[in-house]
Amino acid sequence: MNPIALLDYAGVAVFAATGALAASRKQLDIIGFLFLASVTGIGGGTFRDLILNVPVFWVGNRDYVLICAVVAVVVFFTAHRVESRYKLLLWLDAIGLAAFSVMGAAKGLAITGSPAVSVITGMLTATFGGILRDLLAGEPSVLLKPEIYVTAALVGAAIFTAGDVAGLPQIVSGWAGFATAFAVRGGALRFGWAFPPYKSRPGRRPEDIP
Repeated sequence: MNPIALLDYAGVAVFAATGALAASRKQLDIIGFLFLASVTGIGGGTFRDLILNVPVFWVGNRDYVLICAVVAVVVFFTAHRVESRYKLLLWLDAIGLAAFSVMGAAKGLAITGSPAVSVITGMLTATFGGILRDLLAGEPSVLLKPEIYVTAALVGAAIFTAGDVAGLPQIVSGWAGFATAFAVRGGALRFGWAFPPYKSRPGRRPEDIP
């Protein structure tokens, strides 16, 4: 199995686990676990394939849905053993984000040949599943947290794309992109890395507008 395919399967499994952990925090039944695990595991890739106008990856390969189902069942019976499920969810999400930033970029580059499209599809693949998970589970959205999130996916996709365009072996550019994305997101979780927030200013009074 080539490194990109390995990251693809690993990303689906890890993101599915975060969806199932979110279901455990909401005390859902097994169907809820299966649903959230599947939406999170394949949501980002589905969005990417629809944008690229290519067959949705899991429709022709049932292994992806099977991975989500197996992960959901395993988490359903083991989640109670984890004391801090939300912390685990965030770190698993960081791993999934790093894997999907590379996988999404690789597919975008292979289909379009455009480095810019590659970076964008990598970013979307890595973040959309987590956004859907938080929205459906009623969890605080990762986008509304101060720590760096989307930027980590963007950097990972850019590193992979730059390496691939430069002619590096795909295993080198793939693992470089993964490691960079995970380091940035992990640093944000561990040390609270964040960009300066927008500081609002009072609006002008109607009478002061010429």
